[in-house]
Amino acid sequence: MKKLILALKILLGVMLIIFGSNKFIGFLPDFEFANPEAGILFGALANSYILKTVGLIEVIVGLLLVTNKAVPFALILMAPISVNIILFHGTLDPANIGPGAFVFIVNTFLIYKHWTKYKTLF
Repeated sequence: MKKLILALKILLGVMLIIFGSNKFIGFLPDFEFANPEAGILFGALANSYILKTVGLIEVIVGLLLVTNKAVPFALILMAPISVNIILFHGTLDPANIGPGAFVFIVNTFLIYKHWTKYKTLF
């Protein structure tokens, strides 16, 4: 189980570093949204500070996960972003929900595995 958790942390971390960096550099091709409203919302987010802030948080969380530093903090920092990713794709872009679902599920699973660290919060 420890090897699975380590592999998931590294995979999630690398994915967050790549997608977070893409919000600054733009090296991945643009998403093709089937729903025009998804494109409008994403465009509005991309033209504001919000997407850059999310990208910065994704890179920081990804680096923390890959280096195995402050993992419980990183997972909680990523929680609202992963919830918004799944809600965005679930409501406006279900065709592209795969990567978002992966981020949400792995983040939730890793929070569950580190639950003893969060007991004092609840």
